[in-house]
Amino acid sequence: MGAMMSKLLSYHGDPAVKAKYVARVQAHAAADEIIQGDGWVNGKGCAVGCTLHDYNHERYPVELGMPVWLARLEDTIFEGLPNAVAKEFPAKFLEAVPVGVDLEPVKWRFALVLLQENTERVKGLDITDELKKQVLDAIEQVAEVNRKAIESGEWNESAARSARSAAESAARLAAEWLARSARSARSAWSARSAAEWSAWSAAEWSAWSAAEWSARLAAEWLAAEWSAAESARSAYIRYSESLLNLLSSCR
Repeated sequence: MGAMMSKLLSYHGDPAVKAKYVARVQAHAAADEIIQGDGWVNGKGCAVGCTLHDYNHERYPVELGMPVWLARLEDTIFEGLPNAVAKEFPAKFLEAVPVGVDLEPVKWRFALVLLQENTERVKGLDITDELKKQVLDAIEQVAEVNRKAIESGEWNESAARSARSAAESAARLAAEWLARSARSARSAWSARSAAEWSAWSAAEWSAWSAAEWSARLAAEWLAAEWSAAESARSAYIRYSESLLNLLSSCR
């Protein structure tokens, strides 16, 4: 039997590693070199670029002791924030991460934050009670998979498949209702989006992580729902604050 892989710990358990990257990003912020839309170009770049001096999410485990999905999530939130807030986010992100902790549970806790937001939106939709119940039940099933993962430290793929199936069924029901109902088309579309989003968030956290898609889809849904880009910006601010709180509370 091969040796067990050691658990990835933030900053490889070394305060000096954290200090190095925090200082680097703070220097870029002071020089106004943190920019949205570019990875790493001529000494300027995004959150990932200014952290690594390279736009390569795969380097986070190597240099920072952080999982790739977290690098992608940081990147997605950074790009969605208002510019002034985005410039401050990379340093706040690095500062929030304690030294020497396992960050895997953050992905499940972050998903729960967004699933709860989904739940509250669906409760207020103008759709049939049957459709609302099916969508809410699907969201809850996905949420339960994430809660169990937090408790056990492991992702249950069998339970996740069942949750995805329930969410996909709810999405199909919402799509059928949308085709029949012009009166509440926007609500039906929102219900379908909520169910589809929940199905995606029940997927295993692979290279394109569920966290990244959760943030992106929820914000885009909000923007489309209210036809206002500012709504998406506000959503990303909430997501950034939730992520920072979750990271800082890791033990």
